[in-house]
Amino acid sequence: MGVPAAGGSCRVALAPATAAQFLLLLLCGCGATAAMAAAAGGGGGGERYDGARYKDPRQPLNRRIDDLLGRMTIAEKIGQMSQIERENATANVVRGYFVGSVLSGGGSVPAPQAPAEAWVDMVNGMQRAAMSTRLGIPMLYGIDAVHGHGNVYKATVFPHNVGLGCTRDPELVKKIGAAVALEVRATGIPYVFAPCVAVCRDPRWGRCYESFSEDPKVVQEMTSIIPGLQGEIPANGRRGAPFVAGQRNVAACSKHYVGDGGTTKGINENNTVASFHELLGVHMPPYYSAVIQGVSTVMVSFSSWNGVKMHANHFLVTDFLKNTLRFRGFVISDWRAFDKMTSPEHADYITSIKLGILAGIDMVMIPYTYTEFIDDLTTLVQNGTIPMSRIDDAVRRILRVKFTMGLFENPYGDPSLAGELGKPEHRELARVAVRRSLVLLKNGKDGEKPLLPLPKKARSILVAGSHADNLGYQCGGWTITWQGLGGNNLTTGTTILDGIKRAVDHGMEVVYSENPDAGFVQQNKGRFDYAVVVVGEPPYAESFGDNLNLTIPAPGPSVIRNVCGSVRCAVVLVSGRPLVVEPFMGAVDALVAAWLPGTEGQGVSDLLFGDYGFTGKLARTWFRSVEQLPMNVGDAHYDPLFPYGFGLETQPSTA
Repeated sequence: MGVPAAGGSCRVALAPATAAQFLLLLLCGCGATAAMAAAAGGGGGGERYDGARYKDPRQPLNRRIDDLLGRMTIAEKIGQMSQIERENATANVVRGYFVGSVLSGGGSVPAPQAPAEAWVDMVNGMQRAAMSTRLGIPMLYGIDAVHGHGNVYKATVFPHNVGLGCTRDPELVKKIGAAVALEVRATGIPYVFAPCVAVCRDPRWGRCYESFSEDPKVVQEMTSIIPGLQGEIPANGRRGAPFVAGQRNVAACSKHYVGDGGTTKGINENNTVASFHELLGVHMPPYYSAVIQGVSTVMVSFSSWNGVKMHANHFLVTDFLKNTLRFRGFVISDWRAFDKMTSPEHADYITSIKLGILAGIDMVMIPYTYTEFIDDLTTLVQNGTIPMSRIDDAVRRILRVKFTMGLFENPYGDPSLAGELGKPEHRELARVAVRRSLVLLKNGKDGEKPLLPLPKKARSILVAGSHADNLGYQCGGWTITWQGLGGNNLTTGTTILDGIKRAVDHGMEVVYSENPDAGFVQQNKGRFDYAVVVVGEPPYAESFGDNLNLTIPAPGPSVIRNVCGSVRCAVVLVSGRPLVVEPFMGAVDALVAAWLPGTEGQGVSDLLFGDYGFTGKLARTWFRSVEQLPMNVGDAHYDPLFPYGFGLETQPSTA
C-alpha cells in the first residue's frame, strides 16, 4: 500500500479513507452533544436542584458545565486534573484533595483473586468520599483493559490486538469491546485505558502486540472497538463529540498519541523520526477515526517526535488534536509521564508540569507524587506562569466527559452486573476471536500432503513445548499483573493442551512432554502418529519486551529440532510478534502463528483438528532476519519470509 516506514521517504498521499474521515471531522464541528438536555427541552428546572443547574440532568450539557465550573475553587479544579493510584485513594485523600480520578496500575487490585463484588465495594467507597465534597463531583475510576479486563481474576482474556488485526473483522472487534465494557462495569469501573491504536512499524518494540497492524488502514478499521466499548452514537447524535451510551458501557481512551509505534529500532518510549507528512500518513489516521467515533479521552505517548517529548508538544496536542481535529474530550498523560520528561527522572518537576500543562495535557496520571503535583501546579497558576484559561479548558473537558457518561446521575457501580465477569457468552466470543486470528504459515512439506487438519482418530500423539500447557504464557502481558505471569493458577481458562485433549477421540493417547530431549524421542520412535509443538515468548510488557534479536527463546528451538526431526509435527508459535523461524522451516510440517490467544485455548485446537478452517491473514510483515528491520509493506526493498496479508486457508474437516 506504499506506506513508508517512519523516517523513510514518503511516496503516497493520505489514504482516501483517511482524507474523507478527516474532512467529515472538520465539517461536523464536534461541539458538545445536547443529548443530556432531556425530554423537558433543556430549560428551567434548576430550582429543583437547590439552584445548582449542574445537578439538573434536564439542562443542556454546556450550561451544566458552565454552572459547575463557575462554582469551583482553584483547589477543586486542580483536584479534577489529578489521577492517583488506587492504593493512595483513601477517603481522606479523595475528599481532602478533591481528587478527580483514580486508577489501578497493572496488577493493582483490592486483594488477590478479588471477586467482582470486592472491586465494586472498593470503587464505591472512593466514590462516596468524592460525592461528600462541597460540590459532589464524582470521581472517575480508570483501569487498563487492553485485551479484556485483564487485571481481574476470572475475567475473559481476549487475544491481544496483534492477533485481532489478523481477523480483518471490525464487527467482531466491536463485539469484543462491548463484552469488555460489561466485564469492566461488573467491577464498578466506568473508564478504560483502551484501545491502543499504535501503528507498530518495528516488531522489536515491546508493545507491538498491543498494535493491530503495521498498516494504518487496518488499525483505523479496528477502532470499531470504540463504539463497542462506549456504545454506538445514535443516528441523530453529534459525531466527533465524546459519547458513552449508558451504564453498560465505559469511556474509552485512544493511545498513545502519537507515533509510539514508530520509534527508532522499536525502542520503547524513544524517538520517532518522521516528517509531519509521514506522521499524518502512518500514525495519525487511527486518531481521525477515534475522534469521529466519539472517543472520550486520548492518552499521550511517552515517546518523542523528532526529539520533542510528546508530553511537551503543544503543536500536536493543542494545535492539531484539540484545534484542528476538534477533539472535545480530555487528554490524559501516561503513568508518571511528567517525571519522565527529564533525565534523570523528576529532575526538574515543576518545569515538567509547566511544559505538560501548557502543551495541553488535561488530566495527569500521578500515581504517587500527587501532593507535589498539586502544590507545584497551584504555584504555577498563582504566579501567572500557567493562565487560568488553560486550567479551565482542562477542567471543562474533564467535566464534559463525566457529564456525558451520566456519572453525576449514576456515580456508583452496580453490584447486579457481577455475573457479567467471565460469563460463558464472553468466553465463547473470545474462542471465536482466537479461531479467526490464527494464521497458517505452512501446511505440508514439498511433495507431501498437508498435515492440517490433524486426524482426531490416531493411536498416540505427542504434545510438547513450554507453551502447550501454560495459561499465563498464552495470555501474555497485561494479564493479572503488568508484565504477565507463567503458570495455570493465575486465572481461569483453557490451555492449548486442554483444548487438544477435548478435541481428540476418547481412547486416543495424548502424551505431554514440556521439554523432550533427543533420547525421549528416540526411545518412543514409531509410537506417535504426529506431534504438536507449542513454543514461544514468555510474557512481557512495555520496555521489558524490547528485543533486538527476536529469536525463539530456549528451549523452543531444541524442542522443535528434537521432535520434528523424528515425527510429523505442527508447530504452534505463541508470541506477541513475528519471530525468526526461517532456520526451522525445513524441519516442520506445519507452522501456525497463534499470537497471544488469551484464556480460550480451545480456539487453537478448533483449527488444528478441522472443526473450523484457517482464515487469518497477516496484519504484519513476517521478516526473514532482524537485519531487515524495520521492513513494512510498500517498502522499496521488501523481501519478507511471509508478506503482509499472507495466510493459508483450510476447509473444515468432513471426517
